[in-house]
Amino acid sequence: MEDVFVITIQQWISADMLIGLTVASIIGFIGSLVAIPWILIRLPSDYFDIRVPRHWMKDHHPVLRTIGLIIKNIAGGIFLIAGFLMLFLPGQGLLTMLIGISFMDFPNKRKLEARIVGQPAFLKAINAMRQKFNKLPLTLSPSPN
Repeated sequence: MEDVFVITIQQWISADMLIGLTVASIIGFIGSLVAIPWILIRLPSDYFDIRVPRHWMKDHHPVLRTIGLIIKNIAGGIFLIAGFLMLFLPGQGLLTMLIGISFMDFPNKRKLEARIVGQPAFLKAINAMRQKFNKLPLTLSPSPN
């Protein structure tokens, strides 16, 4: 039965492609282990507090701001897709998706970020990571009841 499965996979995907996907998965896994904590510990403690305004490249020339926003959104899309893939492959999928969402600009993004980070287990994991590097814990807006 396993031979039929292997033969079927080999008909659709070449051995070189499988090797490439394996290497890419390993690189993505190692990259996420380094990049995600690096990003999360550098965020200000009030980054996910929706009461605090955020303005990216506010004082830059409009053309530079537009180019920067395009690049930032593309990077966010890449992180979001990579995070989704890491749900099935090795890596920190949810954290990577959160970073992708944080890079992107869309309506109600800040509320979505706050809901994601506000999950107790998620917030605890991020704050434990921040504590290892002597960073203040993340603060969130009080949730309306």
